[in-house]
Amino acid sequence: MVSIPPPRYEGAFHLPDGRRLGFSEFGAPTGRTVLWFHGTPGARRQIPPAARDMATERGIRLLGVDRPGIGLSTPHLYDELLDYADDIEVLCDHLGIDRFGLVGLSGGGPYVLACAAAMPEQVVAGCVLGGVAPLRGEEGVSGGAVDLAGHLEDALRLVHRPLGTAFELMIRGLRPVANQGFDLFVNTMPPGDQTVMSRPEMKEMFLDDLLDASRGGMRAFLYDTMLFAKPWGFRLADLTVPIHFWQGDSDTFVPLEHGQHQADLVPGAKLYIRPTEGHMGALDAVEQILDAIGDAWPAD
Repeated sequence: MVSIPPPRYEGAFHLPDGRRLGFSEFGAPTGRTVLWFHGTPGARRQIPPAARDMATERGIRLLGVDRPGIGLSTPHLYDELLDYADDIEVLCDHLGIDRFGLVGLSGGGPYVLACAAAMPEQVVAGCVLGGVAPLRGEEGVSGGAVDLAGHLEDALRLVHRPLGTAFELMIRGLRPVANQGFDLFVNTMPPGDQTVMSRPEMKEMFLDDLLDASRGGMRAFLYDTMLFAKPWGFRLADLTVPIHFWQGDSDTFVPLEHGQHQADLVPGAKLYIRPTEGHMGALDAVEQILDAIGDAWPAD
């Protein structure tokens, strides 16, 4: 086991409707803020150790946020993905954050785009790492493992509560063999991903995040799947915030075509293709990601 920078602070606060929203803070207590949205599955601690270290070095206030139904956040299924931005706006008001950058891994990517659509004056820039693309509507695209979500939404709506409980119990049951399970999973990844994910600090981060989050339930995974399969409530073509996409060319979960499709739709977007990498390789681009946000931030 290796030592990774722990959260400087973590907790939860109550939204106006009484729900809890959990979050963790890393890096500096003040300064420019970056919100990091976890993947599917994942939770508030799913932030690479390199990003935690760099936040401290650069004086960045780095926040991870539990989506509803995992970690410290109350289960809740939004009507559409855009509704998530309302909770983030309340979180930022609660923490005194006026402007911020966004990073989203995998299933966190659509939530970056939703917040950029809803809060263009507050969001400085958004960075999407292997992010899921729209599956429905005029901007929808098919292909890859995420395409299954489009066929499961109706069924999941009927069984998401018992299925969420079953998933939580399964994760808890795997605790004794979590290390071995992680290693087996990494061995199935493309070479570029294996290089990133086989590092001891990355393994420690992912296991710490998932095992801690499972204590509060695991429904967020199912909520994400259902929301991605519906119209998102906004158009990528209408975004005005600078958006950067990172995409592995060997990604089978979210194919390269998804990243290219989104980058083509978002005005002025930039796409960075990661050779030989799959779904997780962009986690090795922390410096480039934080630079992209910093470069878009207006001078104080």
